[in-house]
Order: sequence, then structure tokens, then C-alpha cells
Amino acid sequence: MALNDDILTEQGLADGAGGRVLLIACGALAHEILALKRANGWDHLDLQCLPANLHLWPDRIPAAVEAAVAAHRAEYDKLFVVYADCGTGGLLQQKCKDLGVEMVEGPHCYSFFEGNAAFAAKAETEFTAFYLTDFLVRQFDAFVWKPMGLDRHPELRDMYFGNYTKLVYQAQLDDPSLDAKARDCARRLGLAYERRLTGYGDLATALAAAAD
Repeated sequence: MALNDDILTEQGLADGAGGRVLLIACGALAHEILALKRANGWDHLDLQCLPANLHLWPDRIPAAVEAAVAAHRAEYDKLFVVYADCGTGGLLQQKCKDLGVEMVEGPHCYSFFEGNAAFAAKAETEFTAFYLTDFLVRQFDAFVWKPMGLDRHPELRDMYFGNYTKLVYQAQLDDPSLDAKARDCARRLGLAYERRLTGYGDLATALAAAAD
């Protein structure tokens, strides 16, 4: 199933059955959510992903989630929003509260992949770290390099990243090819490189609770 800027949907095997749950998720999490679904046999979970590039305009995320909830609430026994705050400044949390739906805890995906408690514990010593996930390593040019204009104006790199000291790759998969790509991303940004095999972190816990 290809990921693009359109809404991506996967329906489970439990169509028409009771206890159906719809995951309304960031498209950047599609690969990880589908992997967790398969590994745990969560066939009663359906997935609808909103465009991953909404992260370029986080103020649009609450309205997009609200529209998806309104479109599908009557079809499901439960809806769960697979976003953290993601730069909305608390607006998404308030929107989910108003809609009566739950969402993933944490400020952003870097936090819940690391584990929210572990990420918070590092906050005071890692404020000069730039984070990438598996998705962002795969889509580095599309979601980092080109949107920041570095493909056209590479001289902007030091302006954007001059205060960063290292790139931290939070690896969901133990994949040498992704490790090599992440190392290259660090080189292109002029940053030291660190890799952490985080797995799915608190995302796995949140989806298990949604599936229960």
C-alpha cells in the first residue's frame, strides 16, 4: 500500500462485526501501525491515515482529525487518534477532548518512540539534538531537505542547524540500510551521528490499549 498525500485507509477483517475500532493516524506512522496490527492479530482495528505532510502545517491537524471523526463516528464502536501533540500547542488534545475521543500521549512521535518518560529525562541534555525516525530517514529529502530549501540554497544549512550538535536516529527497525541512510543525513547536515534502536516505544502500548 503506497503512502502519499491522500488519505490512506486499510480495513481489517472484522467488517460488520462488533467491537470495531478506527485508528485515525498520521501518515508518517502507517508502516509502524500496520506492523503492530500484523504482529498482534488486531484484525478488528481499521486504519485511516491523514497526509503525513500535515506536519508542515500543524495548525491544520485538529481540523483534519475532526473531519475524519465526523465522517466515521457512526461506523465504529470506538475511534482512537494516533497523533501526539505534534506542534499544535495543545489544540489537538482539546479537540479530541471536545470530540470525546482518545489520543496518544506525548508532545511528538520522537517522545513516544523513545518512551515519554525516557525522552523527558533526556530533555535538559539533548536540546541540541535533531531527531529522525524510520519514516523521516526514508523521506528525508521530501520532508526535511526540500521543504527547508536546502536543495536550492545549501548555504542555509548552517543557519538552520548551526545550534544543533548531533542527529539522533530513533530506529524502529534494526535495518542496516536505514542506518546507512541516517548516517548520510547526519553528514549532509554537518552533525554528529547517534543511533538508538527504540522499537515502537509507547506507540505499542497506546495501540494495545485502543485494541482492548
